[in-house]
Amino acid sequence: MRVLAFTGIELRRLLRDRTALFFMVLLPTVIILVIGATIAGIGDLRVGVVAANPTGLAADLVDELHTTRGVEVREAGDEAHARDALRRGELDAVVVVPADLDATLRAGDEAMIPVLTTGSQSLQQAARSSVAGAVARHASRVLAATVAAERLGTDLDSQLALADATQSVLPAITVHTETVDGGTNALPGGFGTSAPTMLVLFVFINSLAGGAAIIQARRLGIYQRALAAPIRTAHVVLGETLAYAVIGLVQSALIVTIGTVLFSVDWGDPLAATALICVWVLVGTGTGVLAGTLFGTPEQASAIGPAIGIAFGMLGGAMWPLEIVPPAMRTIGHAVPHAWAIDAWTELLSRGGGIADIAAPLAILGGFAVVLLAVAGVRLGRRLD
Repeated sequence: MRVLAFTGIELRRLLRDRTALFFMVLLPTVIILVIGATIAGIGDLRVGVVAANPTGLAADLVDELHTTRGVEVREAGDEAHARDALRRGELDAVVVVPADLDATLRAGDEAMIPVLTTGSQSLQQAARSSVAGAVARHASRVLAATVAAERLGTDLDSQLALADATQSVLPAITVHTETVDGGTNALPGGFGTSAPTMLVLFVFINSLAGGAAIIQARRLGIYQRALAAPIRTAHVVLGETLAYAVIGLVQSALIVTIGTVLFSVDWGDPLAATALICVWVLVGTGTGVLAGTLFGTPEQASAIGPAIGIAFGMLGGAMWPLEIVPPAMRTIGHAVPHAWAIDAWTELLSRGGGIADIAAPLAILGGFAVVLLAVAGVRLGRRLD
């Protein structure tokens, strides 16, 4: 009970500290919302269409582009304006629909559809593939109608209507692709990448910066007054540690809730994700309490702590995948707990693993937590004595 009473006192003291609340709650929330909103807005290819009053088959092609999944079609005006928009990064690709496309197709001649792209090779390939798929679907419809019109001696428009009606009643052919043993070593794209890495980063960084509260409490004589009461040093140490753990759990719950509710992040197996979050909170707790015994002033803890947290995040793959760094740096990165936490999240989110699949990273993180908590507890107890 004495431990819980001291924990409650520390939590109330932190809640009154507006600066601490800003860095522990408000700042992470704002950053998560900004990054999440930015990433959520990225996905569809922005394809500009240059088509001067398209009619007939040209208009049908534009409609086909509009219905293509993953493509956001924008009217681009003339080709000059479209090229400018492409250079400024406002468009990912530009499709130039020839003015004589309808007449060319009705005459049975070949038609070329220019596609202008820029940017990375992967983006260019994605744009060309999406546009090529729309053109291929449009071409197959026109070809079928043309062949039917020639053999039956009827006009093309009636056969186009018949092709559309036939297609609407024919059963769709579904292609199901399954990759066997194709687990990736990277987190899923979009906000699914940012959410777990931000949880790892913020809990650790805020714990380090939170060491300033321990230094301030020593300066204000809070521990000395507490020890003057019928309470032992061990109770103070455990109460302080528990307070940090509660803060870490609240931060983690906040990130998980925002990611789930606002950005539909899938955190994988609930039991495994909960275990991983709890173990990581213990790692952060031990780090924060230890920081409170290592730094000399609250200013040092607030300034140096986050810098160390960011450096560890870079080294451990919370800023970028360790798969893109040389093998030697990948090995060095696993000297910090961040790399093991990211490995566990990758197993959960990219490979659909469960708690048994992350047993090794959990055990290693647990080892980090035990060592950090033990060293921090001993150092804080000596400071109080």
